[in-house]
Amino acid sequence: MPDNQAIIFFDGVCNLCNGFVQFVIRYDKGGYFRFASLQSEEARPYLTGNGIDPSELGTVVLYENGKCYTRSTAALRIFRRLSGAWSLLFAGIIIPSFLRDVVYNFVAHNRYRWFGQKESCMLPTPELRSRFL
Repeated sequence: MPDNQAIIFFDGVCNLCNGFVQFVIRYDKGGYFRFASLQSEEARPYLTGNGIDPSELGTVVLYENGKCYTRSTAALRIFRRLSGAWSLLFAGIIIPSFLRDVVYNFVAHNRYRWFGQKESCMLPTPELRSRFL
């Protein structure tokens, strides 16, 4: 994969996660991010190669520069690359991850109850298909 791209692995049946992917697509003007569901076969080698259990769906995973980032660190690194004021959220990286992840884990634990889930992963439109693995 080129150095000018990263992959976001997300829970493909989670409405919150799918909404986050749509949000990233909207503000990723340079097309830096590609996407794949955590449940996909395409995700497996990236995840297992970085010591992440593919059945762990409670986190977004960012694969960037050969390394995987999870939970709040992944989210903040994603925001850093978005256009507009969203990149300013990366300043939250100064908060220790064990504190940031308390909030992240609370939302992740309740995401199905609050936002629901789909029967299957979203299908990208033909225009976006090239951005998905």
